Amino acid sequence: MTSDEIRRTFREFFQQRDHLRLPSASLIPAELDPSALFTVAGMHPLKPYFLGSERPPHPRLTTCQKTFRTADIEIIGTTTRHLTFFEMLGNFSIGDYFKREATQFAWDLSIQGFGFRAEDIWITVFAGDDELGLGPDEEAIEAWLEVGVPRERIVECPRSENFWQVGPTGPCGPCSELYLDRGVELGKPDDLPGGENERFLEYWNLVFMQFNQDPVNALMPLPAKNIDTGLGLNRLAAVLQNKASVFETDQFSPLISLGEEMSGKRYGHEFKTDRALRILADHSRAMTFLIADGVVPSNEDRGYVLRRIMRRAILQGRTLALDPGFLGRYADVVSEVMGGEYPELREQRDSIHKWLRDEEVGFGHTLTQGLKLLDELIARATATGAEGIAAADAFRLHDEQGFPIDLTLELVAEHGLGVDEEGFEALMDEQRNRARFSAGRGRVDDTVRARAQALAGEAGFVTDFVGYETTDQETTVGALERDDGRVFVKLLESPFYATGGGQVADSGWLECADGDCFARVDDVVRLGADQVLAVIAERGEPKAGERVHAHVDRGARHATECNHTATHLLHAALRSRLGTHVRQAGSYAGPDKLRFDFSHSQGLSAEELKDVEDAVNRWILENQPVRALTTTLTEAKKLGAMALFGEKYGDVVRMVEVGDGSFSRELCGGTHVRFTSQIGVFKVLGETSSAANVRRIEAVTGPEAVGLMRRHDGALADAGVLLRVPPERVPEAATELRARVKELERAARSGPSNGAVDLDALAAQAHDRDGARWLATVVEVGEMKALLDLADKLRARLGDAAVVLGRAGADHVDLVANVAPTLVQRGVRANDILTAAAKLVGGGGGGRETVARAGGRDPAKLPEAIAAAQAAIEAALEG
Repeated sequence: MTSDEIRRTFREFFQQRDHLRLPSASLIPAELDPSALFTVAGMHPLKPYFLGSERPPHPRLTTCQKTFRTADIEIIGTTTRHLTFFEMLGNFSIGDYFKREATQFAWDLSIQGFGFRAEDIWITVFAGDDELGLGPDEEAIEAWLEVGVPRERIVECPRSENFWQVGPTGPCGPCSELYLDRGVELGKPDDLPGGENERFLEYWNLVFMQFNQDPVNALMPLPAKNIDTGLGLNRLAAVLQNKASVFETDQFSPLISLGEEMSGKRYGHEFKTDRALRILADHSRAMTFLIADGVVPSNEDRGYVLRRIMRRAILQGRTLALDPGFLGRYADVVSEVMGGEYPELREQRDSIHKWLRDEEVGFGHTLTQGLKLLDELIARATATGAEGIAAADAFRLHDEQGFPIDLTLELVAEHGLGVDEEGFEALMDEQRNRARFSAGRGRVDDTVRARAQALAGEAGFVTDFVGYETTDQETTVGALERDDGRVFVKLLESPFYATGGGQVADSGWLECADGDCFARVDDVVRLGADQVLAVIAERGEPKAGERVHAHVDRGARHATECNHTATHLLHAALRSRLGTHVRQAGSYAGPDKLRFDFSHSQGLSAEELKDVEDAVNRWILENQPVRALTTTLTEAKKLGAMALFGEKYGDVVRMVEVGDGSFSRELCGGTHVRFTSQIGVFKVLGETSSAANVRRIEAVTGPEAVGLMRRHDGALADAGVLLRVPPERVPEAATELRARVKELERAARSGPSNGAVDLDALAAQAHDRDGARWLATVVEVGEMKALLDLADKLRARLGDAAVVLGRAGADHVDLVANVAPTLVQRGVRANDILTAAAKLVGGGGGGRETVARAGGRDPAKLPEAIAAAQAAIEAALEG
């Protein structure tokens, strides 16, 4: 069976048994699921159904889910079956059938669909766990006995093997796995499923999802007993295609062949070559799918994982001497093999090639410099008999050279050495603390969400959102709960928009029909397609069953709608000006402003930013209509509607288009203006970096934008008065004034303060040791250039010497080090000296072994930094 045939056989088997087929969800989990960076299992996108927080489209479901797992990255290529990206086939029951039916389905499909012999199939079941308070899964054992599996082929395994959970908390349950006995010749007579052996291959996992774990080790029954199964398509393909590993199956063999063609080496002759070809095959699949789903390489979260596998692949490409551009060739083969099932691979080809090309070129330079430095560190450690690489050296590779720590660990291990990982993490923590900034995500407080979830679960109805049609609604309080000064209210009909899709929740108030209560709406909690209001009672209090008037703050709603529609226009303008690789990576639309994060590798030029702003304002002036249409997901994609990663879409979607939809068409559940002219005006506040390869634009619209421009006009007029020129001549006058200030600063720097430095007196302070001279001191000079010049002169006067000088400004410190080549050979290195010194003044720097410079933010610690430099020189001379 080909992989396509396996996928089709599985789906058709379960569709014939009343399972609704769902398309694969994104590799990026839904926004409100913080439990994992990636979709790690077939059930992951279905968690709300298992938890009972959302109603499933059908009680029986089947999927082929794109899946990415990070746990096995380091061992990819060394085994025959581990992958980062793979397809997971699954059948699911939400409160419908349970263990007996699930085991019967798995048994029938294994034998009738895939042609396995009954006597070759072994089963594992959960043996129980004292910590969880559970005994052996007797129900599962009985179910397997009923289909005809002998008791001796049913093996009980511990929690580590046969209890499944998607994260530390959440839906979970015992599981039962199907293994294929591939023959005693691949192992020993006493081998068993669940053990470390090649004889038994696990190909299907049946999870009996019956608990919710929260907190850890505390189990509560789910609202209904559920079934979640996972059958790894690639692993099954290896069995059915009679291949020794997944890398020889039909999805992988074209990628292995490509590597052979480009490298001139053959697969199957040498482990090192096999490992490199396997890593390239696996990682190229993973990176192609991740980019197609909207991930871009960065130094955080998902982007870091993507960058990590890209760089591991680039390193292997380097070892095989592949020509530049090889990642793009791999991506094309991935698209050719799998684009029929996953059209996003072809649709996003330009974006995929851009990010692969940028990373291959960028990391190519990093790799050359980092490998050279790492080779030096390894040689030094080997020569001195050290156990490994110091934390400071590993951190310097990471921080200054951009060399990932996981690659350092791998390459160092190949030489039998280690890395002080604990020390490295401590240095990383210090850096994170220095760089930490507040970045709220706008998530609802967990306690508030839990209260709202509980109320919705007990209410027994779903609130009808009528906010697209009206901002005022007479309705009924269907359920209510009080907690900590707040009242949680569930209305039968609600005009209030709940936070979602980047748009903030509506504000407003509830007023009892008889006038005896008034409550301010503090938050609107989104619960899938449902919602709950968190209100603060200001007069009286609403009661369950009472009629109320629900009023949305129309001014705040309209301002928010202006900003939300403007984000759609901004998205379209950016894609038109910069390229189709631009994709939304986060947004905020509130009454005060809009914020839009998007994938792009460099800052926008002034011309690009102007063009984007002009395009948005042109569409606003054209008074384009804004329409929200309800259609199928398939039809929306055919029309080219943009879907956002991190969002979950059903078969029926809401699509918002501007004008004829030719330039802006997005899947969106938010509220919008009816015509673009209602936005008034669009004004960019600024464009900055949000993360690596992610840019951020903040902007205002409507009255906020008009107010901003009036303030700018006022400031320009005031500047004209001060400079005694008309407003249009302010830039010219400011340029002239700035040039005059610079001239005066240069004159001041070349004045008495620098000329007063006594070289003879400074040179007399130098220390002598074993033929080497060194000087570390604080001097008073005007700027870094003067400090560098002074260090040069002192080093020349002292001969074979090391000179470290520091100067303190009002709020910063400058440090320079100048070391003679003969002292470098004795271990005295300028960059090492300043690394130690700069930490003490809260800064950093870098340079060569002979000349380096650094800076810091704590002038009070300069004497300590000079003392540290002295100690570093003395230690190097002693060693």
